[in-house]
Amino acid sequence: MNQHNYVVIMAGGVGSRFWPYSRTAKPKQFLDILNTGRSLIQMTYDRFRKLAPAENIFIVTNEDYAELVAEQLPDLDKEQILTEPVRRNTAPCVAYASYKIRKKDPSPEACMIVAPSDHAIFNEGEFISRLELAMTSARQNDRLLTMGIKPTRPETGYGYIQYLSNEGDEVKKVKTFTEKPQLELAETFIKSGDFVWNAGIFIWSVPSITAAFEQHMPELAELFEEATPRLFGEGEGDAIRETYALCKNISIDYGIMEHAENVYTVLGDFGWTDLGSWASLHEQSPRDEQENAVSGDVLLYDTQNSLIRLPKDKLAIIQGLDGYLVTEEDGVLIICRKDQDQQFREFIADVKSKKGDKYL
Repeated sequence: MNQHNYVVIMAGGVGSRFWPYSRTAKPKQFLDILNTGRSLIQMTYDRFRKLAPAENIFIVTNEDYAELVAEQLPDLDKEQILTEPVRRNTAPCVAYASYKIRKKDPSPEACMIVAPSDHAIFNEGEFISRLELAMTSARQNDRLLTMGIKPTRPETGYGYIQYLSNEGDEVKKVKTFTEKPQLELAETFIKSGDFVWNAGIFIWSVPSITAAFEQHMPELAELFEEATPRLFGEGEGDAIRETYALCKNISIDYGIMEHAENVYTVLGDFGWTDLGSWASLHEQSPRDEQENAVSGDVLLYDTQNSLIRLPKDKLAIIQGLDGYLVTEEDGVLIICRKDQDQQFREFIADVKSKKGDKYL
């Protein structure tokens, strides 16, 4: 295993589209959503241990979740848990990790993978193989790479990458990025054959990404350059709080990837899902002949294409549903269309304004 391989796992989200199972105090990345005995962040850590030494894996999370990370990943040293005082999207998150890794390992061989903590991968062997290819490309060339997933449907909840077709080369030059298109445009993308889903998994050498920050986000680069002397010391917490107070809320995609000329993608087909919503969990769950995914003591009548997740200490009788979510968690019962992911933010806002924070 290459001692200059690093992994940064982003774990600061609140998982609002998985409410009420995902709560503010313990969001979805810390939950065993797939009933494997391991939470999503633990599964992600286990997966990346095949690529990087344990001491080279860093978790970036909100400071509210530092104890949860330490509890679920006890092998980590406290220096490997990077806590953000406020949420500022992915660009500051990546910059924090990049400059900290650069201080630890100034070698030009230092190479890092940046990935969310809440993805599911069902063919890990192929996943690791694709990442190894990407890391080789990143080390040998000044390239910023992203993982492109072969699409299986015209999905409107994912971003898309258009690549230039250079037959025989497994690493493709990126032409355009498109965020969450309407259905008609997504169908056009699928038919064209040169679009893939953007998995939000990035691979680059540490020198390449820090140079990209200096070129495309110089103000952010300057902030983290100034903070660098205090990293890996008692003053790191204060330095990061001061830095984040001045950071813009901006994604790494918008801040760098959409503007840089040296952006490439490695295509992958390894059973990926971002588990971003109840609908995506339904797709990945075992289902009966009526396409229902059921957990709990439930009797169904004239019901199909639904996700039912209820406590086992009560019997539920459900009739006449098609495409619904029915779930009960910690005093909250929700019955709604399972494909209305965006409406969960409205639900949560209404609960907060009318019922307070008790159920959040």
